[in-house]
Amino acid sequence: MNRNFLKLIPCLLLLAAQLHAQEKKPRVLLMSHPDTVSTTKRDTDITEKGIPQHDMGDLYRQIFHKTPVITDDSVTTKPELSIMPAVGYTLTSGFAVALSGNMAFRTGPHSRISTILASGDYTAKKQFTIPVQTNIWTRNNAFNFVGEYKFFKYPQSTYGLGSSSGLSEENPMDYTFFRFYQIVMHRITDNFYLGGGYIYDNRWNISEEGNLNGKVSDYSLYGKSDKAVSTGFTVNSVFDTRDNSIYPLKGFYAGLQYRDNLTWMGSSRKWSSLIVDLRKFFRFPGNSNNVLGIWSYNWLILNGKPDYLELPSTSWDTNTSTGRGYIQGRFRGAQMIYLEAEYRYQITRDGLLGGVVFVNAESFSAAPGTPLQRFQPAFGPGLRIKLNKTSRTNLAVDYGFGKQGMNGLFIDVGEVF
Repeated sequence: MNRNFLKLIPCLLLLAAQLHAQEKKPRVLLMSHPDTVSTTKRDTDITEKGIPQHDMGDLYRQIFHKTPVITDDSVTTKPELSIMPAVGYTLTSGFAVALSGNMAFRTGPHSRISTILASGDYTAKKQFTIPVQTNIWTRNNAFNFVGEYKFFKYPQSTYGLGSSSGLSEENPMDYTFFRFYQIVMHRITDNFYLGGGYIYDNRWNISEEGNLNGKVSDYSLYGKSDKAVSTGFTVNSVFDTRDNSIYPLKGFYAGLQYRDNLTWMGSSRKWSSLIVDLRKFFRFPGNSNNVLGIWSYNWLILNGKPDYLELPSTSWDTNTSTGRGYIQGRFRGAQMIYLEAEYRYQITRDGLLGGVVFVNAESFSAAPGTPLQRFQPAFGPGLRIKLNKTSRTNLAVDYGFGKQGMNGLFIDVGEVF
């Protein structure tokens, strides 16, 4: 049997599980990111030359002659809960089984949609993860409470510092990881929010096997430790004019996060960082539902020397999205510059199937104080299957190609950015 076909089996199983969940709870909105905005039927039930949009729930009901359901945004102050099993695949984990759930509700009739997302995952590489994300809007949208809580038992290889490192420098590592983030944002204007929060990262039982090529690992040279704690405060700001945060057709997003880790609060080391996240979306052509998205993600250590595993790294952003085409943790260093462009287009006129093509490039320095190294490009195609037309949530199946023969399949719910 063709190996690429085998890799698509998790996608089909996830789709089947989602259809079952939608049939049980047909009005639940699937959320891929915690910053979901309020939507209406006029905004989300997009038409292409008068053709209504359809999702997998519509297709399922057509095939099995089920009664159609109302497609308006029906999330109210009564929580809507959906729980489903799933099977997935990533370069980092191999095959994985998961139990995922989401809750969507409003705190008031005109509030933005609040969400709670949680899952438990176990992978073929003996990785165990429990991530939870919360995004709660107050009744009048004056405040937004954003939380991220994670527990990982996470064997994962690293490949040295800088974006010029080679695959021969692979160093298998293992550790246990706990994260607690809580941020509060206050509305300054309709599109601008400002706030701050508390951040806590703890890694313990850290171990390495050493470089497989026999050389001394960058981890050892940088300064190894069996435990690493980073804790302190953040200052956050967001400017967001996107029409929908899950699948924007237009708009601009700018997010800034300054983080200061303090030894008097328990950090192993004192250091600070800045994340600059910029995104722009255009309809292209202007009268279509096709979208050109451009993303710049820059993660910079401003001062101090973080622990090795706290350094900016491929796919270690909040949504684990950077660097399609490379394994998570492939590149690591004190400064990260990342650029990506993606073109999203409809394959069927009713929006049920879509496609994407993407290209990205990333550059890292090595240890703090060193210059940026070469840019490492990646590219690939992708397929989109509309899971929920109201929230514009897609099942995303991408295949990325990087350098040094690195490539792989990436499956997720929702867009990369």
